[in-house]
Amino acid sequence: MLEMGEDTSTSNVGIISPYRGQVKFMRENDVNDLQLTVTYPQIHIQTIDAFQGQERDIIYISLVRSNTESEIGFLKDYRRMNVAMTRAKKMLVVIGDSATLGDDAFYKGFIDYCHEHEGYKSAWEFI
Repeated sequence: MLEMGEDTSTSNVGIISPYRGQVKFMRENDVNDLQLTVTYPQIHIQTIDAFQGQERDIIYISLVRSNTESEIGFLKDYRRMNVAMTRAKKMLVVIGDSATLGDDAFYKGFIDYCHEHEGYKSAWEFI
């Protein structure tokens, strides 16, 4: 596991989204504009299906569903989520709306696990 302040210049990073549209958006809007490549020189952006069979040191997963009905749609395919969540060798970061995701038993269990192991952070903590 990476420790805070550890040198990440040799770490390779994967950014995974279940949505092709979001992957396309991230690629077209040049990840260099996010200045991630200063910290992580090797960034690979793919859908979950395209990432199958690959690993990276650090994986970011974007679970972009957010709505008042708590409908998670495509995210209900837990096999794909299992593929995405098991691609990280050192660190996994999952970004999503816990209010929407938490109404689903699978994601609620994951969120609870993160809370129990002090791995949960709210976006409000960074504002």
